[in-house]
Amino acid sequence: MKKIVLLLFVITARPAPAQQPDKTLWYNQPAQYFEEALVLGNGTQGATVFGGVGTDKIYLNDATLWSGEPVQANMNPDAYKNIPAIRAALQREDYKEADQLNRMLQGKFSESFAPLGTLFIKTGHGAASQKYYRQLSLTDATSLVRYTVGGITYTREYFVSKPDQLMVIRLRSSQRRALSFSLTFNSLLRNQVTVANNILMARGTAPVRSEPSYRGDLPNAVVFDPARGTRFTTLAKIKQTDGRLVTTDSTLGIQGGTEALIFVSMATSFNGFDKDPATQGLPDTQLATDRLNNAFAKSYAQLKQTHVADYQRLFSRVSLSLGKSTAPSLPTDERLKRYAEGKEDTDLEALYFNFGRYLLISSSRTPSVPANLQGIWNPYIRPPWSSNYTTNINVEENYWPAENTNLAEMHQPLLTFIGQLAKTGAITARTFYGAKGWSVAHNSDIWAMSNPVGDFGKGDPMWANWNMGGAWLSTHLWEHFAFGQDKTYLRQQAYPLMKGAAQFCLSWLVDDKNGNLITSPSTSPENQFLAPDGYKGATLYGSTADLAMIRECLTQTALAAKTLNVDAPFRDSLDRALARLYPYQIGAAGNLQEWYHDWKDVDPRHRHQSHLFGLYPGHQIRPDRTPDLARACRKTLEIKGDETTGWSKGWRINLWARLWDGNHAYKMYRELLHYVLPDGVKTSYARGGGTYPNLFDAHPPFQIDGNFGGTAAVAEMLLQSDEEGVRLLPALPDAWASGAVRGFRARGGYELAMTWAGGQLKTVTISSRMGGQTTLMSQGKTTVVSLKAGQSLIINW
Repeated sequence: MKKIVLLLFVITARPAPAQQPDKTLWYNQPAQYFEEALVLGNGTQGATVFGGVGTDKIYLNDATLWSGEPVQANMNPDAYKNIPAIRAALQREDYKEADQLNRMLQGKFSESFAPLGTLFIKTGHGAASQKYYRQLSLTDATSLVRYTVGGITYTREYFVSKPDQLMVIRLRSSQRRALSFSLTFNSLLRNQVTVANNILMARGTAPVRSEPSYRGDLPNAVVFDPARGTRFTTLAKIKQTDGRLVTTDSTLGIQGGTEALIFVSMATSFNGFDKDPATQGLPDTQLATDRLNNAFAKSYAQLKQTHVADYQRLFSRVSLSLGKSTAPSLPTDERLKRYAEGKEDTDLEALYFNFGRYLLISSSRTPSVPANLQGIWNPYIRPPWSSNYTTNINVEENYWPAENTNLAEMHQPLLTFIGQLAKTGAITARTFYGAKGWSVAHNSDIWAMSNPVGDFGKGDPMWANWNMGGAWLSTHLWEHFAFGQDKTYLRQQAYPLMKGAAQFCLSWLVDDKNGNLITSPSTSPENQFLAPDGYKGATLYGSTADLAMIRECLTQTALAAKTLNVDAPFRDSLDRALARLYPYQIGAAGNLQEWYHDWKDVDPRHRHQSHLFGLYPGHQIRPDRTPDLARACRKTLEIKGDETTGWSKGWRINLWARLWDGNHAYKMYRELLHYVLPDGVKTSYARGGGTYPNLFDAHPPFQIDGNFGGTAAVAEMLLQSDEEGVRLLPALPDAWASGAVRGFRARGGYELAMTWAGGQLKTVTISSRMGGQTTLMSQGKTTVVSLKAGQSLIINW
């Protein structure tokens, strides 16, 4: 008995876990709102943990659980027949008629990412507690909750394992047999909960249709059909060291225990974008059962060890220090508030960067199912913007940090998804545009929907009719090669898809009155122009954004063909088209024109800056190579101003970094971390982009792309690369005068580490997996480096 008392004393008196200020989120109270909760994920299954005392609430998600079923891509077979009339209206400069006719090139809306359900852990004590502590460790992708009630300390640890494909929760009490709890489950989806053989089972189906929330209170906005839709199964089972297992027909729990493990296993019937999940689906119940049984046979130590090893293999590739911080140790929400006052906290700035990499690892490990607008964390049956794949910026921004921050494997779900889009997109290209190749409009979903949305004419062309998603997405295929230099991948996977996207571009281009190639009809994502007669329109010809994306697509496709030494005649056709593209235009205000003509924007501070694509993420504009265009981009950003939504701010930071203006990029990075209260809290002040208490990006509401854009921007400020070479510290702000980074990747197949002090680069370590020659450039100095495969070189700069 004395040994037990001594052991209990040690457990009770144990200090708080060691906190790394750049790798730990922590709080002194449970989460009340979604934007305060901590998220876990294994790339497929997601958990949002609130950490409550009397009741803990955990939202559960699965990346493959969406409304709908395979899309019928041939939904508007005669749409393309309207294009001659639209082009004729544009030739007459009748933009009002062009807008009306453009509505004929519309189809269905996308489906929605669905919430799987909520697991509740109801404790045997009240909600009042002392010494409450809640954290998320980015070092090992685990969450912890600890508090004291009546002199007894209760601890819960959570993680979602990729190797074992399920969630594990360990509950402990500092006093023997003081642990009691019960599990319940509910869902917004059609489901049935049962308990049998000491397993809580929830089975249900996603809707066959879920209308976008922005369409308002439509009749039958959410439609269930018992014979259709994606099935899901969730299983929960408890392994206890002592205590009594208690069950009802819908609950499962423990009475009088000291330690217990909860295993939560999830699976769906999704079997691919083109398979009916009801009739051709995977056996979700069997999958969930097998995962549960396999994990249940292992110890907690085994499960955690394999989880941590798998995660750290990815996360620990990169380390970042932005200099020594003097900021006090505060809970994360208090750190954000203090930072918003202008105080220094370089560890918080590094924490946000690290959190972005954590989110990508946690949300993007499902083949052909990319991270969506909310990653994999969504509690709503009609989530904001359907929590879908928005291809006019958002899904691409999700993957900006994949290559340069050394998470190339996380890029694969998007890259393989592009292959699926090419299949439906070939039908879209033919039936909506009368074009060759494949194309994607501005929304997609897990079913690889590629058509323009708008419900067959009800959508405004300013957002419904953009069709350059294929051209933009194809650039990700080349970027993956540029960083990895895998010619087998380029030959077998990337180039055929790039060629199809380029074929669409070639067949969609038409001559303007001066013999230049332009697009017609055209839009600039979600923006409107002010025509000379005062008409506020969206449909025009030759938008700068279209041509910038086409220029990037054709250039990279020609490079790919040259690299592989294939398709010489096709490569020549690409070069001829590139030479004839309508060039960039600088407006009277010194800005880069967004429209073919020097028109004003209806909203000069509009959140989209798609016409700056050639500066970032493209490679067509650079201060030293195209100084006039770079100055025009700067003027455009100055006109737009810095106040904008979360994802847009993330993009603008990257744009300022590409202009080599580190201090302006840093100013906006600080603004990206502006503290924003949860959406459930009513506020009287103006809301803008920023960061919620749990470090989620506030669009608002939550959109994960701002997190990823901010993470990519930090890397872009410190390292930029292209086929010509690598620029080190190209946009280093004064605030980061000293620092170090390890593990960043550069195009050409290189990996680098750097140290700097006093604003000056000190050391560089460069390695090459494939071997090659590149040029390192920093602060006026240039060094040519030649490396053999696997060789590293240390340079004192």
